[in-house]
Amino acid sequence: MIPQSRPLIEVLAEIPDLRSNHGKRHPLAAILALTCSAMLCGYRSYTAIAEWGRHYGEPLVQALGFTHRSPCAATLHTVLRRVDREVLEVKLGAWAEAVLREAPGIEEGEDAIAIDGKTLRGSKKQGAPGAHLLSALAHRVGVTLAQQAVNDKTNEIPVVLDLLRHLVLEGRIVTMDALLTQRQIAQQIVDARGDYVMVVKENQPQLLDDIETVFALPPMPGERRTAAETLDLGHGRIEQRRLRTSDVLMGYSDWPGLAQVFRLERQVIIKKTGEVREEVVAGVTSLGPERADAARLLALVRGQWQIENQSHWVRDVTFDEDRSQVRCGSIPQVMAALRNTVIGLIRWAGHTNIAAACRRFAAQPRAALHLIGIELEN
Repeated sequence: MIPQSRPLIEVLAEIPDLRSNHGKRHPLAAILALTCSAMLCGYRSYTAIAEWGRHYGEPLVQALGFTHRSPCAATLHTVLRRVDREVLEVKLGAWAEAVLREAPGIEEGEDAIAIDGKTLRGSKKQGAPGAHLLSALAHRVGVTLAQQAVNDKTNEIPVVLDLLRHLVLEGRIVTMDALLTQRQIAQQIVDARGDYVMVVKENQPQLLDDIETVFALPPMPGERRTAAETLDLGHGRIEQRRLRTSDVLMGYSDWPGLAQVFRLERQVIIKKTGEVREEVVAGVTSLGPERADAARLLALVRGQWQIENQSHWVRDVTFDEDRSQVRCGSIPQVMAALRNTVIGLIRWAGHTNIAAACRRFAAQPRAALHLIGIELEN
């Protein structure tokens, strides 16, 4: 396991407690530590989390920071709904940045960040505020670096501009889907000395038309083009992807920072039925050919999907987030932020199967406490 320069428990201790001292029985840091430890063991709701706290005896409860019996579900509900969710997200985001810098494999600054939105469906059905969340996820490690609520999904664009301000963008590549392919977003990224890879659809008609025209014509003198293909066999299907790039629009298009455009053709054949599905995706990037050829851009575009596979899917399937109907105060966003942190912590510790890791921690609660920075005395 990689050593943490700063244990998560220290970060949780910095979250301000907005409760009155009168009648306060349980420290906020202990409640947040309990929530994270129980989530590591696969416990989903605050009712289940409260039960987890009473399964393992007094030594564990004291190690978490409680001086009395661990709190019941009603107390967890009351406390978590009043947590300052914005401060929590900022603190957890700063901690995640530190974790990302410590992760081995790639030198600092070469990572990519995927940005995408997710609706908390269960809480949204109950009318919870901030039921739609924007997240920024590191491609390589799978750690969520930032999260921000969007009260109305039509306001994603100004929210993502604010989200980007909380991220270290210099030397990094930001990937996103077509909804967020906007001039002001591209400008903010390049102003911060970052780079972008953006998908282009009908919401940018002129840019899309320019890209289609480029690849409908033969290469022009001096134009640099590259191409790459991949073929995947598995899960009952054959998936072939072909991506082509061109730098001919650099200096012609006024899109901020544009260095290359690309066209991705994707074909999926379902083996059992023979059904063929085809899709064509256009895109723009501030990365020039000398920094990103077609093979690298294809990898970056595929990396954008990791926010679905490594975060959204895990939160829904392993942690049952879509069925959760917690809706009071800050609870939906606080619980989502803690789930993001727990998932990132598990991945950072080297586990690729989140569900299997949760079962292991459930059988060895000491390991769960150790991962957040608490050592349980023998």
